[in-house]
Amino acid sequence: MSSKRLGRISEEIKKIISSLIRNELKDPRIAPMTSIMEVSVTKDMRYAKVYISVYGSDKEKNDTIIALQKAAGFIRKEVGREIKLKYIPQIEFALDTSIENGIYMNQLIEKVKKQESEKNEF
Repeated sequence: MSSKRLGRISEEIKKIISSLIRNELKDPRIAPMTSIMEVSVTKDMRYAKVYISVYGSDKEKNDTIIALQKAAGFIRKEVGREIKLKYIPQIEFALDTSIENGIYMNQLIEKVKKQESEKNEF
């Protein structure tokens, strides 16, 4: 299957799941600042891995992942209703920590810059 088609399907699944999280899922465990970062669909379109980012504490992140895993059947059914595919992918959620990693790296860079400027002052 062409990677272009997989990309379009991934983006469409991303839109549908984002809308479901925002409008349909009423689980209080899902953090209000939850966003879908990426959806990766396998070539045979049997599985889709959804990477989510949650702004909040570690407990909120874990609770959100658990709630979304519990709602995976409902989400899969809604994806199947919106997109006509031969196979509706089995959905798995994973926490995307790239934003936190980027912030941490930026803090380290700023710390090194500060130390370098203090060295140059002497």
